[in-house]
Amino acid sequence: MPSTELLLGPMLIGVFANTILYGILIVQSFIYYQAYKRDPTWIRYFVLYLFLLETLNTGFDIGMMYEPLVKRFGTERAVTIAPIMLDADPIVTVMISTPVQLFMAWRIQAINKSVLITSSIVFFAICALVGGIATTVSVTLIPEFARLQRFHGAVITWLASSAAGDVVITASLVWSLYRRKTGFKSTDDQISRIMRLTIQTGAITAVSAAADVLIFVLVPKTTLNFIWDFALSKLYTNSLLSTLNARAGWNNLAGNPNDTHNVLFGDQERISGSQRQVTINGKLSHQLHPNRQISSTGVYELDTYISSNYDSEAKSPVTSNIDLERGISVTKVVETMVEDPLPEQPGQNRQRKSHPVPTEANQSS
Repeated sequence: MPSTELLLGPMLIGVFANTILYGILIVQSFIYYQAYKRDPTWIRYFVLYLFLLETLNTGFDIGMMYEPLVKRFGTERAVTIAPIMLDADPIVTVMISTPVQLFMAWRIQAINKSVLITSSIVFFAICALVGGIATTVSVTLIPEFARLQRFHGAVITWLASSAAGDVVITASLVWSLYRRKTGFKSTDDQISRIMRLTIQTGAITAVSAAADVLIFVLVPKTTLNFIWDFALSKLYTNSLLSTLNARAGWNNLAGNPNDTHNVLFGDQERISGSQRQVTINGKLSHQLHPNRQISSTGVYELDTYISSNYDSEAKSPVTSNIDLERGISVTKVVETMVEDPLPEQPGQNRQRKSHPVPTEANQSS
């Protein structure tokens, strides 16, 4: 039997990491719901589902540590029998990680059209789900700390499958983005930024799952693996939300299009002057008015095609958003600001032109 420090200490650190990441999750969820009100309804409900499960997960972890440190403090049971709420950790974790991996598999299928890659991700996700459920059942039946190593097969299946799925997801996304490089520096820089974000978000979950299972196997009779285990579900959800939120800048969230700094990608560009044409995906999409200014947010979106036509009569761009959810496109999101060339002076009423509406009598004459 390990000492109390090696038994409850790692569990307490893992719960601290879980709650810290939960705070980050709250902020990311707020940003998502403020910035992406036009996302498909099912994706918004999916994010809500993850948030609710993460809230339960954090509550279970706090209650799990309350039992040995407060309720059963100083008793033999506190250091020999696993807390009751430890049973919920594996199943809640896979109820979060598996849908996240399936979501990414759906995105990769839309991008690569590769049945082999998608099938492998789905396979690993389902294996992790089965392993997580088996681990919960095993901990419920064998709650003693000294016997936790007896069901290492279920734990290895769960965590190794999760890590393998994350590696496949990250590698396939990076390869897909690399193949879309065009040789133009500006476009390639944009793709490289997305690749770095993909590697960062995908690698952190893979490394954590791998560290969890390796420490569980190589350092038995301790709970050191719980340092990574309790934070694992939060890493999955935060990684997904980080990817979703990378599509918009803080200036859009704050409703201040004049802000020339973007948290994600630094300073924005400001373009003004004569009429220009902006092409997206090789097609003419927007024509600027001479009296307009464009503020480029420096934010780039995945899988969202934005097309707009300039209405010369209304002197405003007509924008149509099509959520294709197919393939990867690098789209530069811009915001237009209309400046009134003739500001109204105090006490001066501006005359407005009226356009007569043709009638049948006028037309007949």
